[in-house]
Amino acid sequence: MKASSARFPQMAIALFGLAVFIFLLWEPNIEGRNAHATLFQVYFNDPLLAIAYAASIPFFVGLYQAFKLAASPRSSSALRTIKVCAIIAIGFVLAGEAYLFVVVKGTDDIAGGVAMGIVVILFCTAAAIAAARLERAP
Repeated sequence: MKASSARFPQMAIALFGLAVFIFLLWEPNIEGRNAHATLFQVYFNDPLLAIAYAASIPFFVGLYQAFKLAASPRSSSALRTIKVCAIIAIGFVLAGEAYLFVVVKGTDDIAGGVAMGIVVILFCTAAAIAAARLERAP
């Protein structure tokens, strides 16, 4: 693949990663229960936020592998890493869902968090399946 044809997907992946990174830093400060909290309260009193930041690590690793894959589309190791990162992210989301159902249920409304978790699980499952299928392609 020519270097010029790989530039657009790489730029799109980089901009998407930057947008997600900015969102991860900005969103906790405007969340409903954290709107008037100090930085310590925002980042150290919410275990769900710690799970979200831990889940962002495999997300960004997978995004980096997709960035590398845009330049050389036949890299099976990058596809394998993307698949593993998607599965790890699913595990973190399931841990967050379990936290919501075990600890938070009954004290707060968890419907929004559960719905977002289901959507993330669906997207990660689609990414893992696509990476597995492309990995096996001749």
